[in-house]
Amino acid sequence: MTGSLSASRGFLAGIAAVFTAAALPAFAQSVSGVYRAEGRNPDGSSYTGTVQIQDSGGSVQMQWSIAGQSYSGNGSRNGDVVWVDWGQTHPVVYVRMPSGELHGTWANGRALERLIP
Repeated sequence: MTGSLSASRGFLAGIAAVFTAAALPAFAQSVSGVYRAEGRNPDGSSYTGTVQIQDSGGSVQMQWSIAGQSYSGNGSRNGDVVWVDWGQTHPVVYVRMPSGELHGTWANGRALERLIP
């Protein structure tokens, strides 16, 4: 009886570990770095530039350089989703793809941006 009780406890501990690991949030890799930006404005015109991102424990700072103009914003990262307030009515919202690219929308979804590491 002691052997089967010990085996049962081991089995139950293993099951509990699996469910505990599944319940924990997955922590995404940092998005810090320099990216090439490719985007489409709300009017359909395209643009390119560079973006520098500093990711410090979920707090994100971004610097865009687009067509000779600079923009900056601050935001947060939760897993693979990044929200950035850049001084407009609506934030830029990105999702980190498995490739490391960030795909985002701005202007309330009327504009798109892809950041390529």
